[in-house]
Amino acid sequence: MMNIDFNNVFEENIGQFGISAEAFKQKKAMIPQIHKQMTEKKAQMKWRALPYNQSELLEDIKNTAKRINEQFDAFVVLGIGGSALGSKALFSGTKHTFYNMLPKEKRGVRFFVEDNVDPDRLCALFDVIDVKKTMFHVITKSGNTVETMAQFTIVLDLLEKQCGGILDNIIVTTDQKTGIMRQICDANGFKCYVVPEGVGGRFSVLSPVGLLSAAVLNIDLEDLLEGARTADAACCKETLEENPAYMYALVHTLAMEMGVNISVMLPYADGLATLAEWYAQLWAESLGKCVDNDGNTVHAGQTPVRALGVTDQHSQIQLYNEGPFDKIITFIDVKEFHRTLEIPHPQTDMMDARYLQGQTINKLIASECSATKYAVTKNGKMNLSITLQTLDAKAMGELFFFLEMATAATGEMLNINTFNQPGVEEGKIATFALMGREGYEQKRRELQEQRKPKEEFLYTV
Repeated sequence: MMNIDFNNVFEENIGQFGISAEAFKQKKAMIPQIHKQMTEKKAQMKWRALPYNQSELLEDIKNTAKRINEQFDAFVVLGIGGSALGSKALFSGTKHTFYNMLPKEKRGVRFFVEDNVDPDRLCALFDVIDVKKTMFHVITKSGNTVETMAQFTIVLDLLEKQCGGILDNIIVTTDQKTGIMRQICDANGFKCYVVPEGVGGRFSVLSPVGLLSAAVLNIDLEDLLEGARTADAACCKETLEENPAYMYALVHTLAMEMGVNISVMLPYADGLATLAEWYAQLWAESLGKCVDNDGNTVHAGQTPVRALGVTDQHSQIQLYNEGPFDKIITFIDVKEFHRTLEIPHPQTDMMDARYLQGQTINKLIASECSATKYAVTKNGKMNLSITLQTLDAKAMGELFFFLEMATAATGEMLNINTFNQPGVEEGKIATFALMGREGYEQKRRELQEQRKPKEEFLYTV
């Protein structure tokens, strides 16, 4: 169960920098049209079908995961962005914080997500796994993801050198018909799953992109998808009063119009820290667009910031409370943690800290969350709260789907294309050129002809 409280975005609760009743009333008039657009475009948003159309696939994924846990010691995801962040969020949101360090009898295979090409990090991975006893899940829809293809090439070479061949250590999730990786799979006979057509990476966590990781981790796939269906039922309602995704979209759109250009996600549970990372990509890549659907230059979007309670009460909260009125904060708190930890009565005289004794860490983190909400509200800063009963597979499914629906609805309100990412392409093309890929010679020359930096602005320390 998930409860969402929007009260503290409004002027009547936080003062002059909140949303006024009149502005809310005017923007609310958009909702019938937004609902019409969301309904008409449902078939185009193919990720919306994922909680419903994968029953046969789930059995195959579960059988594959069972085999992996029986035959391998480690499972490594090779992917980046949407191909990795969902798996990271599922892992931290549902499993023991130090899962990989647990005794073998208390866990499945060790689990790693490699979503960067830092050479020290990759070499460190190979220091702690036995490549022969590791299953690698390679995720790239086209095979044009340079980071994943570089990782994949390194793994293939290691398997050849250490095993005398590829053996059965590769599973690939890619496009069903086209792309470099599809050709590689067909040529080598790799076990292969499909990124469903029309499902972009940042909306793909409930497809095989994330479901295989979930199954390997023994996360209940039915519960995960049931949570998503629960969120879908609420987020398909017609009216603003019934639909939390429309409300989330509406208040964030109004906030943007008021110059509130930063969206902070602040969960009060370590398990949700990577959910905030996943949200950062979803929100930034979906909404940060130069032009709208009518071709107007709009430079739309809102910068997502990841924070963690209570850690960031000792770093960022000073800014949130006394800094500019340019942020809207989404708190996420958990009512029931999986364990209760009491603060004991030690022999040492704790003096002014005696008031803590006999209470629980659970009460402390809840109190810190409530206190921070109170402080930012008192300081007139927009904030809303998502409260989960507990943190499990159903809750993660609800959160994923709710935030996806809210993002899609926000895109409709902003009149932009939520599902493309043209701003990412220039950097990709430049990387291809710098790495010497054929066909990118003109871009390479352009890079070589860049204006040389002025010496007066270069420093050596």
